[in-house]
Amino acid sequence: MDFGLVLQTDPPASRVVSLMRRAERNGFTHGWTFDSCVLWQEPFVIYGQILASTTKLKVGPMVTNPGTRTWEVTASTFATLNDMFGNRTVCGIGRGDSAMRVAGRRPVTLARISESMRVIRALGRGEEADLGGGTAVRFPWIRPGAEVPVWMAAYGPKALKMTGEEADGFILQLADLYLTEHMVKAVKEAAVAAGRDPSEVTICVAAPAYVTADDSLQALAHAREQCRWFGGMVGNHVADLVEKYGTHSAAVPDGLTDYVKDREGYDYAHHGRSGNPDTRFVPDEIVDRFCLIGPAEKHIEKLEALRALGVDQFALYGMHDAQETTIDAYGALVIPALSG
Repeated sequence: MDFGLVLQTDPPASRVVSLMRRAERNGFTHGWTFDSCVLWQEPFVIYGQILASTTKLKVGPMVTNPGTRTWEVTASTFATLNDMFGNRTVCGIGRGDSAMRVAGRRPVTLARISESMRVIRALGRGEEADLGGGTAVRFPWIRPGAEVPVWMAAYGPKALKMTGEEADGFILQLADLYLTEHMVKAVKEAAVAAGRDPSEVTICVAAPAYVTADDSLQALAHAREQCRWFGGMVGNHVADLVEKYGTHSAAVPDGLTDYVKDREGYDYAHHGRSGNPDTRFVPDEIVDRFCLIGPAEKHIEKLEALRALGVDQFALYGMHDAQETTIDAYGALVIPALSG
């Protein structure tokens, strides 16, 4: 199993770079960041510094979207980084929750994601791509062997189907075992139906991880409060699914939707941050299901179960008060246990 570290690009950027270096030293293979240019600093500028300061770490957004950046600009940015540092980028892409809504726009459609994935992937490997309206372009400076893998974030049935049919990887932003099994199965079945080898779709589960010194009630309660924000972030996407499919729909598992019934609203000023006041509705049960908290052995146990479900990478959200200690604990105890 591979491991990634996910951060927000809060200033100073030097701290983001430092944490990514620390992650690589501890055996992490991927460094991910949020991509919401109003809320945080521009990630693609920082990726260059991360790549220059590491040797093998792959970087990318979790996730960008095809609404705030034109497709050829996104492709050129990835391709330029790859030309400078080798093929060390991954394009994580989705509908655009915070990035679009903070700018007063709705998240993009699945059709737009589909078109953008095709263009970004093709341009990134030096092929010609139609930008729409019959305008075909190609980057003449791309070297042979260049590539930009595109991994899609998804929850709903149509998005999961499209991920299996078209994406190079699947990003699932929660670590609940039941929901992971359900969604990974949907992606792989869609890949098979499309005539693809399902093993070619990389499965990445992303969730907060907080390693405690013990499993005392006090330690676990603190860890839950540090990670409760995640249920609120996922709840934004779940609320969209409830609006579309309703409650207790056969299309979406109740285990994903039931907990948002008491959700009252969301202020993106607190997005992805511990102490977010808009996530008080998230119960402890959801924190425990969606995240990894507790002593290292509990993380190992859950990660082994996720690996058995077909998960290839666990990407650790590090937005809490124990960033260094969690990275180091993973490097010393967790990653070695899952390296076989």
